[in-house]
Amino acid sequence: MTPTTGTSADLRALLSQEACHVMPCCFDALSARIVEQSGCPLTFMSGFSVAAARAGLPDTGLLTVTEMLDQGRALCDAVSIPVIGDGDTGHGNAANVQRTMHQFKQAGFAGIMLEDQVSPKRCGHTGVKQVVERDVAIERITAAVEARRQGADLVIVARTDARSAFAERYGQQRALDEALWRLKAFADLGADVLFFEAPRSEEEMLRFCSEVPGKRMANMLEGGVTPLLLPEQLGAMGFHLVAYPLTLLASAAYAMRQAVTDLQNGKTPDNMLSFSELKDLVRFDAYDEAVSKKDT
Repeated sequence: MTPTTGTSADLRALLSQEACHVMPCCFDALSARIVEQSGCPLTFMSGFSVAAARAGLPDTGLLTVTEMLDQGRALCDAVSIPVIGDGDTGHGNAANVQRTMHQFKQAGFAGIMLEDQVSPKRCGHTGVKQVVERDVAIERITAAVEARRQGADLVIVARTDARSAFAERYGQQRALDEALWRLKAFADLGADVLFFEAPRSEEEMLRFCSEVPGKRMANMLEGGVTPLLLPEQLGAMGFHLVAYPLTLLASAAYAMRQAVTDLQNGKTPDNMLSFSELKDLVRFDAYDEAVSKKDT
């Protein structure tokens, strides 16, 4: 009954297409299943969303790698599309990065995102103040690429938060220049996808696409600091993936809060799946069929 999770080869095949793929971000097996059933070709396990859904905590590096892996295994087991996992800072030094790569591969992920924030990290749209020095950032991606050669064959998504971290100290232009320098360096090292977190304008996004080679990811966070653009616009700019990190979490939380209010007011919520639809989502029919075959 367990699907075969999409592999890094499947993910690379998607990235080779001339398209900008919509990538809603999930946080558990059920949300990943919904993404898959909706026809999206891949998903991303959002660290912000996992921290919120699993522990009711902010995205400030409070969850351990063990907790992320536990969530990831259940999530990857539930779908057959490729899943990219949030690897945060790699959870330590270069050796930790390599071990994290192997652990994410064993958990069933097709890709991993690694970033250059200091530890503990935080959501990129909530006021990042510090990133590691260039040599440490390069060391992390170098270690990840080496682990990929040694069997942890994951698509590496290399992210920088330098745009936010450097702006207050050095000004907007130097912050942008530093972010682009790091992304170019990550591309040269062999990162598969480049992720410029929290650009402030379409002009900055266009400069990223024109100056940084390789596959590029956009991050569309409702209420964040980056302009919200349509996938068609992002594709025309030169992006290959567009992540929606909190859309599913925020929508689910809104619906649950409204449902509780309706129940308190003595009514059944209007906007909910039917019992039949819910059974289909968790594959009751497949379970019953498997049990029937075993009994015969």
